Amino acid sequence: MKPRLARCDETATLWRIRNLAIRHGCQAVYPADVISAWTPDALPHGYFEAVKSNPFYVVDDAEYGVAATGFLDLHSGSVEAIFTLPVCNGKGYASAIMQAIIDEARQRGFTQLTLAATPNASGFYQRHGFRVVREALYPSALAQADLPCVEMIREL
Repeated sequence: MKPRLARCDETATLWRIRNLAIRHGCQAVYPADVISAWTPDALPHGYFEAVKSNPFYVVDDAEYGVAATGFLDLHSGSVEAIFTLPVCNGKGYASAIMQAIIDEARQRGFTQLTLAATPNASGFYQRHGFRVVREALYPSALAQADLPCVEMIREL
């Protein structure tokens, strides 16, 4: 499984993967009404811009097609949108994308990466060399709430 760069015409599929992953993985972390507001079916324009303007990786699954996503935000040097279709969890897709993002960041001269993880995902990032900086609240316009998160950093 080798990550590849996403195409702009896949943006709606990437948004769907994001929503399914949040709806499945964050049930024990955030209230149902917050998750519902945070994962609207309508694709926000900013998501298309993220796909178009950043190295946005995907992994294809033989059965499900595009099954995992993630990107390096070139402006902030942060890891964003690492999500896997729930039926594909445990196949190593997110880890492959994480490695592709780390490699991309190094090639571009970044010396560190940051991210804000949902509490249920912080262990994944720690296994990939990130360390906890602090727990914080992330203001989400979509969720209309301040979401508890774990701010993390990784030196490259």
